[in-house]
Order: sequence, then C-alpha cells, then structure tokens
Amino acid sequence: MNKKEWEEKYVKPLLERSPERKKEFKTSSGIVVDRLYTPEDVEIDYENKLGYPGVYPFTRGVYPTMYRGRLWTMRQYAGFGTAEETNRRYRYLLEQGQTGLSVAFDLPTQIGYDSDHPMALGEVGKVGVAIDTIEDMEILFNGIPLGKVSTSMTINSTCAQILSMYVAVAEKQGVERANLRGTVQNDMLKEYIARGTYIFPPEPSLRLATDIIMFCAKEMPKWNSISISGYHMEEAGATPVQEVAFTLADGITYVEKVIERGMDVDSFAPRLSFFFAAGNNFLEEIAKFRAARRLWARIMKERFNAKNPRSMMLRFHVQTAGCTLTAQQPENNIVRVALQALAAVLGGCQSLHTNSFDEALCLPTEKAVRIALRTQQIIAEESGVADVVDPLGGSYYIEWLTDRIEEEAMKYIEKIDEMGGMIKAIESGYVQREIQKSAYEKQKAIDEGEITVVGVNKYQIEEEIQIELLRVDKAVVEKQIRRLQEFRKNRDAKKVEEALDRLRKAAEKEDENLMPYVLDAVKARATLGEMTDALRDVFGEFRAPEIF
Repeated sequence: MNKKEWEEKYVKPLLERSPERKKEFKTSSGIVVDRLYTPEDVEIDYENKLGYPGVYPFTRGVYPTMYRGRLWTMRQYAGFGTAEETNRRYRYLLEQGQTGLSVAFDLPTQIGYDSDHPMALGEVGKVGVAIDTIEDMEILFNGIPLGKVSTSMTINSTCAQILSMYVAVAEKQGVERANLRGTVQNDMLKEYIARGTYIFPPEPSLRLATDIIMFCAKEMPKWNSISISGYHMEEAGATPVQEVAFTLADGITYVEKVIERGMDVDSFAPRLSFFFAAGNNFLEEIAKFRAARRLWARIMKERFNAKNPRSMMLRFHVQTAGCTLTAQQPENNIVRVALQALAAVLGGCQSLHTNSFDEALCLPTEKAVRIALRTQQIIAEESGVADVVDPLGGSYYIEWLTDRIEEEAMKYIEKIDEMGGMIKAIESGYVQREIQKSAYEKQKAIDEGEITVVGVNKYQIEEEIQIELLRVDKAVVEKQIRRLQEFRKNRDAKKVEEALDRLRKAAEKEDENLMPYVLDAVKARATLGEMTDALRDVFGEFRAPEIF
C-alpha cells in the first residue's frame, strides 16, 4: 500500500463522517503541513544531508557525543539595579546549579550613557544592571572566579567598553585574557533590524564589531567574539524561516568584513557563535535548528572555502521566546517555556536560557528564576532526551521540514545577495518590512482566533493576578549615581583625558583596531559614557530612516 491508496481507502471515508479541525494546517513560517509523512515525501541522502554528529554538514549536532559527554550550559539571563544586587542574584543562581552566567545590562549602559546623564533618567537599573565604570564591573563579579566561570554578556553598541572592563577585572583577579571563556553578543546588524540599541551609523558599528572579532581571535582564543542573533528578530515578529535566513545573512556579512581586513577565515570563524529563539511550534523549532546548522556549514565550506571543520560548526545559544509569555494566567508560561526548552535541547543547542513565568509582568523574582532553571535541570536529568544524540533524526516529518526550512531560508539569502548584501537590504528597509509584515499577519491571526493563545483569546478566566513583583527601588538609582560621582572625583583626570584623546585619534584611522585603545581608557578609569562620547565625536550618531 502506498500513501495515495491509504488516503483513498482509510482517510477519505473518515473525512466524510468527521472532517479535520482545519481546512489547512501550517507551521509558524506558513509552510503547509500534510497529515502524514512517509518515505515517499522525503529522500534521505544520509551521507550528504544528515551525516553523523560532529561531522560535516553537522545536521545531527556539532559534537559526536553531544549531551552524553557534556550537558548544555545552563545560563539564566540576569541583571537589575546595581552591581551589588546583581552579584547577589548570580551567587544565588550558581548555588542553585546554574553552569554559566549571562549578564543583562540596563538601557543607558547599552546605548552609552552614564547613569547620571539626562538621557538615563528613569531607566537606570530597570531592564538590567547599570555598569558605568571598571569599579562597577569589579563589584558585579566580586567573589566569582572569572577563570572558572563562562560569562555571556548581552551587549552590542558598547561591547568594546564592556568587554574591556571584563578583561581588566579578570587581570586584576590574576586571570590572563587568553584563559577567559564566554561570549559577547557584539551583533550590530540585528540592532538596525529589530532591537534598536544602536549608537553609530552601520559602517563604524561594523568596524567596531570586526575589531572585537579580530582582537579576540588573537588575544582571547577561548572567547566567542560574537553571538550572531536571530532571537530579537523572532521577538519582533520574524517567522522561523526568516530568523534562520536573516541571521545567517548577518553572519555572512561579518565573515566578509573580517576577511576584507586581512584575516584568514579559519583563524576566526571557529569562535563565531549564534543565538536563536525557541518558539511555540515545537517540531518546527527542532527542524529550524537542524536546518540552520546544515545551511551554515555549507555556506562556510562552499562560499568561504573554510578548511577547518570547526569553522563550519554552527554553535548556538537558545532563549525561550519572550514574545510568547502572557500576563494573563502567567503560570501557563511555565508550560510554554518547558516545551520551548525541550525543542532547543532536541535541536542540539550548546547553551540555554529559560524565561521566568512572571516576565510579562516584571523583572523575574527568585522563585520564578528557580522554576525556570529547574525546568532545564529536569529536562537534563529526568527526561532521558539527553541520553541519545539527535533522537528525532530520521523522522519523516522532521527531515522533510528541515529540508523545507533550509530551502526557504536560502531563497531569502539569495535575494539579499542580489540586493548587494545585508547592509543594503537593511538600509532599504527590506528586512524590517518583511519582519513587520509577518508580525502583522500573526497578530491578525491571533485577533481573529486562527491562532490560539491559551488564556488570551481562548480559555479565558476572570482572574486577579497575585504574584510577587520585583521592582527596582529609587534608592538603588541614587546609590549608583553617588558611586559614579565619587569615582570621577578619585581619579587622575589628566590621565583619563589623554586616554580618551588617543581613542579619538585611533578612531579617525580606518584600519586601526580600537580595542587596545578602549582597554587603555578603561584602565585609566574612563567611564563608559566618556568612552562612548569620544567615539561619537568621530563617528556621529545614527538616525533610523522611515521605512513604512
């Protein structure tokens, strides 16, 4: 019996009596899904399309033993108020079994303003920790041995300043920069596409990003110099296909820029990393990660002639999708996060952050963070899914969907190439419009009930939400500003100005790597805002064009 015969003999009579729930079933990317997949639907060329884990094209995983050898790094993204408060949260998370730190910075830190700047008013410590100085960074990691812990830092426009502070603090602890392990996000292109914490125009921003990649390749060989991020695109409304396509197109741009500056691809590509969201369509998310891994391997081998297999590995961090969290019936978010985290693990992630159930209402409380971390630990220690490498590999549907996502993502990449590359596509507004169109269509489908959000447009209840809310105290902000002002008083102002002047002059030279000059300014005790202002003097500021 073949599929067509089965449909005629068994499916058709049943449909005449009992129709299916929908006329058409689709994934989040709009890919139409059949009711069943068989060998007739997918040709599995094992050697060329799947291969073995740890072997090109890495569809089944980047390491041969995956989680049988070592579990993914469990990172809980955290940061709020002052460095002291966040340090206490880090120590708590490490005590609870977290295996890597992940730093959230407040908005002023992200866009280059000191905490006492007028533009920082009302935002200090709100969505992350305030870091103005090397002193703040020392407090943030007080009692945490930087030679033993892996640290991820979600920072982009001010990445050079923050990374330099981290290096300086580590060296004070007696840890050489070559031994530091961790990741900086350092992905400016996605800021123009979806997130918005840019400062400078695209070209100088790309220069700074490539400066960091080159510096880390030479000075910090264990450090991931960039985390090329699709997460924020999915948060802005991108479909899984768009997330893969636009993220890898950004990656292509960074590789091209570093090669243009004279580095061999295999000298830096092994330390490129990626960052994706895990959304609600469980099986599509698993296929998405597998497709991204295979597509990147082919891009690096065929487009950039990479020789080192590590240059072809797409190593990635996953965060469960914040945009799926609801303020209504917030406990439902625990279930959403568990499914999303499981998809990330089945998709082969290298590190994972699980969102807290209360994040649609406030910064996460200790209880909520503990539940989020326990979710990962239960998946790791109790579910059995970490005992087998790529357990869904070979599933007719998963392999068919992996192929489709790869094909559709490649169409986007080819279109971007035709437009002259990702920078041109961003400047024209093409990428932003594609994401906004998808966001509109999804919201429309939710409003019309075509997509169910449990507790929001279906199964609603009358409820009074009674959960503990975490708020940043006004006194915390005042404390941060007092410390900053004391810091400025107790330093050699001339030494600071000389370091900032050297930074400005270096910024005027197009091929000069700015990282050593930023590091010198940090050690001279310049503040984050002062270093950013020095670069603003040379690069100017970016104003986003109207794209609608």
